[in-house]
Amino acid sequence: MLRLIHWALLLSLLTCISLQARVVRVEISSRQDVLNGKAFGDAGPYERINGWIHFSVGVANAHNARIVDLRNAVNLRDGEVEFSANFVALRPKDPHKGNGSMLLENPNRGHSRILALVDGGDWDASKDAGDAWLMRNGFTLVSLGWQWDAVGDDALRLVVPVAKENGRTITGLLRGDIMPSHEMAEIPLGHMITGYMGGTEYPVAAPDDSRNTLTVRDSRDAPRTEVARADWQFAHTVDGKLTLSDRYIHLNGGFHAGKIYEYVYVVANPVVAGLGFAAVRDFASYAKHSSDAITPVARVYGEGISQNGRFLRNFLYDGFNADEDGRIALDGVLAHVAGAGRGSFNYRFAQPSRDAQPTSSVFFPTDIFPFTDLPETDLVTGESVGLLDRAVAEKVVPKMFFSNTSYEYWGRVAALIHVSADGKQDVPLSDSVRIYHFTGLQHFSGPFPPAKGTGDLLGQQPQSPLPVRYFWRAMIANMDAWVRSSTPPPESSYPKIADGTLVSLHNYKFPEIPGVQKSHEANAAYRLDYGPNWSAGVLLVQPPRIGAAFPVLVPQVDADGNERDGVRLPEISVPLATYASWNLRDPSIGASDQRASFEASYIPFPKTVADREKAGDPRRSIVERYSSHDDYMGRYAKATDDLVKQRWILPEDRDRVIQRGEDEWREVTR
Repeated sequence: MLRLIHWALLLSLLTCISLQARVVRVEISSRQDVLNGKAFGDAGPYERINGWIHFSVGVANAHNARIVDLRNAVNLRDGEVEFSANFVALRPKDPHKGNGSMLLENPNRGHSRILALVDGGDWDASKDAGDAWLMRNGFTLVSLGWQWDAVGDDALRLVVPVAKENGRTITGLLRGDIMPSHEMAEIPLGHMITGYMGGTEYPVAAPDDSRNTLTVRDSRDAPRTEVARADWQFAHTVDGKLTLSDRYIHLNGGFHAGKIYEYVYVVANPVVAGLGFAAVRDFASYAKHSSDAITPVARVYGEGISQNGRFLRNFLYDGFNADEDGRIALDGVLAHVAGAGRGSFNYRFAQPSRDAQPTSSVFFPTDIFPFTDLPETDLVTGESVGLLDRAVAEKVVPKMFFSNTSYEYWGRVAALIHVSADGKQDVPLSDSVRIYHFTGLQHFSGPFPPAKGTGDLLGQQPQSPLPVRYFWRAMIANMDAWVRSSTPPPESSYPKIADGTLVSLHNYKFPEIPGVQKSHEANAAYRLDYGPNWSAGVLLVQPPRIGAAFPVLVPQVDADGNERDGVRLPEISVPLATYASWNLRDPSIGASDQRASFEASYIPFPKTVADREKAGDPRRSIVERYSSHDDYMGRYAKATDDLVKQRWILPEDRDRVIQRGEDEWREVTR
């Protein structure tokens, strides 16, 4: 009897062990000193490590219950599903000399950007470490693959099993869309973004199925016209010969610029894409709790930009910040330019690269209710829920920065993260959340001197060149101080209904600037219906049924056309130009009445009174604003010092920001 009890207890223990999500193996591909062993501040020398992380998750653990198709994984063995992800790490060679904090990046479409953005360096730091601010401050940096279909030989990606139901192949419908910027005979299946493939997605599984369709329309909200099936086929031109293909669509007569083409087709063998959330969760816990972690730290901050910021919002919403033992995974979250979005990260036939742009990736499950961190109610459906409900219930709420630029209020419905679902009032925020609006910036920083975009991003105006780098450095420092020592970061700063800095499109008052065509529309979030199994992660209706839109609110502007609220660089508080929150497409790429993706506009002020009067420009000229170069630079320096004092910019970056002001004065007045 005692022996039976002993074996029962042992079996119970083994079952518990098998249900613990864990890193089961680390495979190191390369390991090298950064810059030949150069010391970086008190952290000393760094090393760069490449390799693979091998994971295993238990299907019976409640913390994995929301992973779509996990129980259908073809490699399910003894209640466990294994998968892997490749990674790149920069860590102090002596981890005890680091600051104990990790910046964990879930890379954008498989490619790391944070080191280049913050330090001006490259992940191959042996070539270029930039100014090494992150390393000088002792941070451990890890970029971990999470997207199953990331493109490129050097991409960081997730390797996960496909799913089958009782051994049978799973099929379904998939949808894609594209607006070409030039005439094209063929388009690829998969997400094209800024002229590149963001995700390969799935090949067509049944090319002759009657459910395969192709439609064309003029804009997001325009009616679709179906293209006759005889006029297109799944084919690709190779060496001048049209060949059948499971990854391209060929259209007789070609695809025309400035039109939205939408295709729906039959696919098979979905991957268990939601394991990307488990990878981030379990690596964070491994780094903090495993005695043999390759990157040991005390704190982990999830960092994501655009697609990856949406990934982090979805990660929190789906309850992945508690590991299988209920411990907090990410201590802090920096979700940048995510707007109000989540994404197609944890669905059957997930398409993780898809976003929500003015003329592509339209009506995907991106900007979907709920939007706010605390619970909100949709008065149309009666649903009441918040982004952080699961984290609150499990007591694993991280510290969070939700930061956006001007573009996201027009292109990513950012206002919905801080107003009620009916758009009538501002709503309170969780004590663990800060919302920052970086005024006048665009989705990604444009070049300086200012220049127009190219290809799909060719706009009518030069892009906004305002840099986000200095805000990022301060945000990282502020997050670390908040988590490490409970030092509160700067208070939230964003437009509000109550003070008139957040308004409807009807009440938006942009000045009439000669030669500048204003935007009269902005992206909206809609109540979508993908069918009865959508809540379980299965999208049966393609395209979805479109319900009522949520209200669209945008930041109000001053007489110059610059937004009145938010965190304002000196270029906004002491301006030489208008930084409009949108940029319309150039006529040469079609649809010139619609916005270019990701971009804001740079519209310099007239130099002199004569220039202003000749053009009929309502904005004051530069000579009417500033008596001299010294007058301008004095005001610019004061505005910079105010930002340093308020902890929006680090003291060590002051001189660089002021030098940028010198460069901008020279550019505008030359």
